[in-house]
Amino acid sequence: MKHFLRAGIVGFSLAIALVIFAAFHQNQGSAMQQAAGSGAQGPVATASGTNLPQVITSVNLTRDYHFAGEPVPKGNFDAMERLDRELSVNSYWHSSTLLNLKASKRFFPVIEPILRENGVPDDLKYIAVIESNLRNEVSPAGARGIWQFMKPTAEHYGLEINAEVDERLHLEKATVAASRYLKDYYDEFGSWTLAAAAYNMGGPRVKKYLQEQKAKSYYDLNLGSETSRYVFRIIAMKEIMQDPVAYGFYVQPDELYKPLEYTTVTVDTAVGSWADFAEAHGTTYRMLKVFNPWLIDHKLTNRSRKKYEIKLPVEHTRSADH
Repeated sequence: MKHFLRAGIVGFSLAIALVIFAAFHQNQGSAMQQAAGSGAQGPVATASGTNLPQVITSVNLTRDYHFAGEPVPKGNFDAMERLDRELSVNSYWHSSTLLNLKASKRFFPVIEPILRENGVPDDLKYIAVIESNLRNEVSPAGARGIWQFMKPTAEHYGLEINAEVDERLHLEKATVAASRYLKDYYDEFGSWTLAAAAYNMGGPRVKKYLQEQKAKSYYDLNLGSETSRYVFRIIAMKEIMQDPVAYGFYVQPDELYKPLEYTTVTVDTAVGSWADFAEAHGTTYRMLKVFNPWLIDHKLTNRSRKKYEIKLPVEHTRSADH
């Protein structure tokens, strides 16, 4: 009798759980369908009260994918599976991709016109995303900035680097340098896909592998893991960031990081203290460094009397204390 009673209780509990589970997913699916149908960009409420729905699906590999006008070969199963990996990883790497979407509102309006002016396709802006997540990072190898330049390459393309200034952290100047760097590789290889690969592993190595393997394109090269995944990562971030809702990312316009608004002053002398300079211009040392991360010391010697444009935040971008 106890056995049958216990079995009955378990069966009843399981039935209740299944009803709750079905109701949750019915409500969730209905909410997501309504959001998709209305073109909503915001988060979707679910039966549990959260606004972060988790729906795991495979990406669509039947459509055409391109990078800088160059098609990903659909008939190449290896290429498509590598693309599948990067689309899946970045679609479900929620925090990183979400923050990239937010940061793009601030940085893409600066990057895009510079690429265009230098004859570089817009798709190559996503190199900055996968290199640094649109942050002024420092790699274990010593690469710095949103474009992750090593010092010799940065200096070759005209960026100033010393104990007080590191223009790898200057968004506009580093983007100009990256544009020239990529354009040089495109001129050498005749392919933006190979130019992107060369940005990651260096042009001489790309040239060597093309010759050794008698390959005609990036997709035919047998490379180490990092560069083998590199271009597919770029394409994946492009696809997700161009149509985030299709990949399950719902971001309200007011949740995007606003572009920095600033005025500039020209400095052509030494600055004994950037803290004093900031205070004299109605801002804080922290905000001065946020707007000018390339000023890496607390002072500027400037013996050569070089002219520097210093960004100062306008009123509504300052901290609440000012």
